[in-house]
Amino acid sequence: MLTHSTNFRVRYGETDQMGYVYYGNYAQYLEVGRVEWLRNIGISYKSMEENGIILPVSNLNITYLKPAKYDDVITLKTTLVKLPTAKIEFSYELFNEQNNKLIEAKTTLVFVDVNKNRPTKAPPILIDKLIPFFT
Repeated sequence: MLTHSTNFRVRYGETDQMGYVYYGNYAQYLEVGRVEWLRNIGISYKSMEENGIILPVSNLNITYLKPAKYDDVITLKTTLVKLPTAKIEFSYELFNEQNNKLIEAKTTLVFVDVNKNRPTKAPPILIDKLIPFFT
């Protein structure tokens, strides 16, 4: 499994009246984690789109353990669950500065060929970069 960590600060606009991160914003945090995970292995999501591949989310599951709060610096750990096929699966853990786990989450995304509007296999460039971590 390959993990990448991303740190960021909770902005005021991401919180509710109590100063807690609004639950819907966690999905955006997970997107940041995925994009930075890809960038960390040398692939940009933008380049995949430019090559006709998009990654819509087909499944999202979040377990909320504790709230993130306004101005917290949080760490999102994004982990590839297994070698991608026509789909790619990630797991996530979000921690605050005190190392308290705030959420656990999982997403499944499907590789889609934009021109055919159909699922397709993971791009070879992605598989080539990941094979060493799975052998």
